[in-house]
Amino acid sequence: MKVLFLSNEYPPNIYGGAGVHVDYLSRELAKTIDVDVRCFGDQDFQKGRLKVKGYELDTGAFTCPEPLKSVFGAVRRCVDFNSTNIDAELVHCHTWYTHFGGILARKNYGIPLVITTHSLEPLRPWKREQLAGGYDFSLWVEKTALEMADAVIAVSNETKADIERLFEVAPERVHVIHNGIDLDEYRKETATDTLVRHGIDPRKPFVLFVGRTTRQKGIIHLVRAIQFMDPDFQIVLCAGAPDTPEIGEEMKEAVALAQKARKGIFWIAEMLDRPAVIELYSQAAVFCCPSIYEPFGIINLEAMACETAVVASAVGGIKEVVVDGETGFLVPIDFEEGTFKLANPEKFSRDLAAGINQLMKDRTLREKFGKAGRKRAEEHFSWAKIAEKTKTLYQALIEHA
Repeated sequence: MKVLFLSNEYPPNIYGGAGVHVDYLSRELAKTIDVDVRCFGDQDFQKGRLKVKGYELDTGAFTCPEPLKSVFGAVRRCVDFNSTNIDAELVHCHTWYTHFGGILARKNYGIPLVITTHSLEPLRPWKREQLAGGYDFSLWVEKTALEMADAVIAVSNETKADIERLFEVAPERVHVIHNGIDLDEYRKETATDTLVRHGIDPRKPFVLFVGRTTRQKGIIHLVRAIQFMDPDFQIVLCAGAPDTPEIGEEMKEAVALAQKARKGIFWIAEMLDRPAVIELYSQAAVFCCPSIYEPFGIINLEAMACETAVVASAVGGIKEVVVDGETGFLVPIDFEEGTFKLANPEKFSRDLAAGINQLMKDRTLREKFGKAGRKRAEEHFSWAKIAEKTKTLYQALIEHA
């Protein structure tokens, strides 16, 4: 069997959970089948049954508005993916940036199309800030691709329900296969080099955030929750890659205001490499995920694998990863009807702070949650299990093609 992966992200160009997913799943699948990865970038290597080719893009001649450059760049790369001969038996797309490529492959090469839904465009209205009119294109291409696909993989049961509610996709074509975790790589570490390098005191406990600076990740709500947190612990915000200059500036202002009110707030604005992030997960007393939309929330799983207790918003797939009162605390969010606008932002920030404060006061409880989180990761989310389920789906589609 040979499958083609189309992806925006692939190492070393990873900025979100979809890229992490594609990286690990492609390597795990390549242990037993041929995997051809085509992605955005300059990658070019082959290792065993895994072949990776990046497609570069020169936007120097583009005269379209700045927000549309990434949109038209994605379309151009999708065409390039297909004008390079495809000899795979199936194409598997990740994120809307590659959906047009999947459509072209299915139509022109006559092979089954599989799409993993790492997020859904109708549920990310803030993307209009980043893409302007390109958001209307992302909505259209996602809808077209999902309704055409031979199989759609939802990374959580709640995402499956969203797909069936928002698109004309028969339930039997939607398959729930969760994200996974490399349990050998993501495990508790004792090193503190990253902490020292960024001025964080290894002797004092800290609460940690890891993620992009986006509306979706709810980072601003966490920063605003700092005023309600007890003063005797540190706060580490590992948050880079802002979606827009505007949210980047909003983040700067919010952090600066919080830092005036208390000491021990550290903002790491760069995207750290994996060993450094694992060190932060391992040394953190509590990990916080304040997302307002999260189909799965792989960052919570990463923290759990490193034996760290979690305080997370009770949205989307997070509720299938974090077990409230067992591996951490889930914090409900109330939205204004039909929107992603919080009905009471201050209450959400206060509730986040309350969960964090409770765990920071109780070392025994957070260590108990951390051990339970590691056990849950081991029992339910190994990449070997995820890859086997994915390959079984591939086989069924190819046999019936």
